[in-house]
Amino acid sequence: MKKLTAEQMQLNWESLMDIIEKYIGDDRKENLLKMYEDFEERMIMSPASGKEHFHNAMPGGYVEHILHVIKFSLQLYKLWEKNGAEINFTDEELVFAAMHHDLGKVGDLEHTYYAPQDSDWHRMNRGEIYKQNPDIQYMKVPDRALWLLQHYSVKVTDKEYIGIKLTDGLYDDANSAYLKSYNPAYNLRSNIAYILHQADMMATHIEFDEWKRSDEDVVVKVKPPVTKKEQETIDNMKMKFNELFD
Repeated sequence: MKKLTAEQMQLNWESLMDIIEKYIGDDRKENLLKMYEDFEERMIMSPASGKEHFHNAMPGGYVEHILHVIKFSLQLYKLWEKNGAEINFTDEELVFAAMHHDLGKVGDLEHTYYAPQDSDWHRMNRGEIYKQNPDIQYMKVPDRALWLLQHYSVKVTDKEYIGIKLTDGLYDDANSAYLKSYNPAYNLRSNIAYILHQADMMATHIEFDEWKRSDEDVVVKVKPPVTKKEQETIDNMKMKFNELFD
């Protein structure tokens, strides 16, 4: 299982703060930094998902995932623009939406979103490292993100709002009304949500690949060598299996 060291988690946090300084305007930077100050310890330790085979289900996974989505959003934005897509949003809007698309996974003012899975059965059979905290008020992750931002009086543009709300694309049924419109008047007026969705998927799958590779490394390290007799048994089983389909 992939793990981050305390030094890596601290460096990731500092990178996130640098992005705020670089991309976020002064009109809302102070309130935004206040929110990050209040949630600093929790954010640094938060996972990005609850199951080990999803993505970044580990301490520090949340911030690393956010950094990935910001990075990939900026790369994809350049690709879309280069190939003729209309870009009618600012770098700040793109980075702000990428930074906060999963903010709801941090939890609310009192409770974390994730709690350690205390069921050995769920850990062993379902790979659930974390479970959703039963003490927290149910909200969709984007809804809680937008609620937290308004609580700290951080203004959100309409493009940022749409980007945050639709980052999960059609994986969230609630987004169908925005993404399956057959009336041109109801079509999205910006490509920001599509770019964010692609960046989030890209980050998620790359993080899964990293987890898979780390898991394979562990298996290789602990797997004992195969004896000559065991190899003969394996070869005989393969031969019999093949004969069944000849």
